[in-house]
Amino acid sequence: MNFDVSNLYSATAEVFVAIMILTIMLTTAFARSIARGLAYSLAQFTLIVAAFITFFTLDANRDVAFNGMFVCDQPGGVLKLMVYFSMMIALLYGRGYLADRKLDRPEYYLLALLSTLGMMVMITANHLLVLYIGLEMMSLSLYALVAFDRDAVRSTEAGMKYFVLGALASGLLLYGMSMVYGATGGALELSAVKQAMFNGGADNTVLLFGLVFLVAGISFKLGVVPFHMWVPDVYQGAPTAVTVILSSAPKLAAFALAMRLLADALPGLAEHWQSMLMFVGAASIILGNFAALIQHNIKRMLAYSGISHMGFMLLGLLSGGDGTGYSSAMFYVIAYALMTLAAFGMVMLLSREGFEAENIEDFKGLNRRNPWFALLMLFVMFSMAGIPFFVGFFAKFAVLQAVIQAGHLWIAILAVVMSLIGAFYYLRIVKFMYFDEPVDSTPLNVSGELQVMLSINGIAIALLGLMPGTLLKWCEEAMKVAFTAAAG
Repeated sequence: MNFDVSNLYSATAEVFVAIMILTIMLTTAFARSIARGLAYSLAQFTLIVAAFITFFTLDANRDVAFNGMFVCDQPGGVLKLMVYFSMMIALLYGRGYLADRKLDRPEYYLLALLSTLGMMVMITANHLLVLYIGLEMMSLSLYALVAFDRDAVRSTEAGMKYFVLGALASGLLLYGMSMVYGATGGALELSAVKQAMFNGGADNTVLLFGLVFLVAGISFKLGVVPFHMWVPDVYQGAPTAVTVILSSAPKLAAFALAMRLLADALPGLAEHWQSMLMFVGAASIILGNFAALIQHNIKRMLAYSGISHMGFMLLGLLSGGDGTGYSSAMFYVIAYALMTLAAFGMVMLLSREGFEAENIEDFKGLNRRNPWFALLMLFVMFSMAGIPFFVGFFAKFAVLQAVIQAGHLWIAILAVVMSLIGAFYYLRIVKFMYFDEPVDSTPLNVSGELQVMLSINGIAIALLGLMPGTLLKWCEEAMKVAFTAAAG
């Protein structure tokens, strides 16, 4: 492969993040006395600068670099910006929580940045091997983060469970990629895989077997049925500061993985993978909502809720069409990231040194303890339930609209019924906050930066519900440009 310096322009953000990871590693090693605060500040600086670089290098054209291994397009740029934003909020939310438990170490921020770099590589990959490298970089960092609290049995247990099941899923994905590689005559670039299929040079029987393994790997990374087993246990076992990362940014990267592998590389098999996603999405919505109904642990409840939400997102993907379904799925996963960040931020807000606010009953009487934070949690719960007029309502509406346009009316009806059932466990928390007596009258000791960011996060959920058109149009334009460029 001939190296062209001009390729670096498209990968400026990735190169910058990689350099900053090495810089943080060296500076914290030689400045141990201030390593914790320095690592946090440099990590936030890295994400902010990477966001500026991505924003100013983003244009309407679809650029391919590094001999077709790297693609720079609008959907990738939007998703990377949301990954930076999600990681910035997650690191800010978790700082005080980690400090109270003596877990605020430089390695935490290094692992968070390494996982971010892996997500960036996944989002911009145009090559099967590059996709897999990005996936493993993200996953290995997350395995270590889940088990970061080495003295806690449940944290190390969750990390081991996540690692074992994640390794199995990675193996399935890699096996599927190898079958695609063999069936298409040695094609590794996503565009070459697509071209081999259209030219009739691919073995469709082998491709279909490979597709099953690809969908299985994607399903695990999204945490949907039937590969959802790890989600509630890992969410509960990991420190909440890690759970907030797990539930947000990696979902954006997993959505990009699905888009690259299915929509970009295998559009010729759309009929088959859409049928698989229909089953997976419907089963996830059903199981997620019914399982969440009986949970008493807020982290497990949000985990099952996340399974249901990812099922909704898959309904957008299977609707495909001219890109309308894809843009609705993209809008949904971004809205979900905003909602889950605020939800787990509230869990950390109620927690304190020596106390984990993990039971749903811990939210009882929150309105009497702090009316403002109770209102913010109400915004989050109403939005997740799909109640007008919050961003969650319009995210579900956009997906259902795309599903109906694609001719899957029964799926839309099922999703609406499950949403009505699922509203119970969200509204139960609202009832606890406003109508029950507090079980804990300890004053909330919240840092100023956490108060400000939680307020911004909660208000954004409400404002995007009142004005959803901007974000939805952004997603639609990104997908329209991507599909036009790919067709050209």
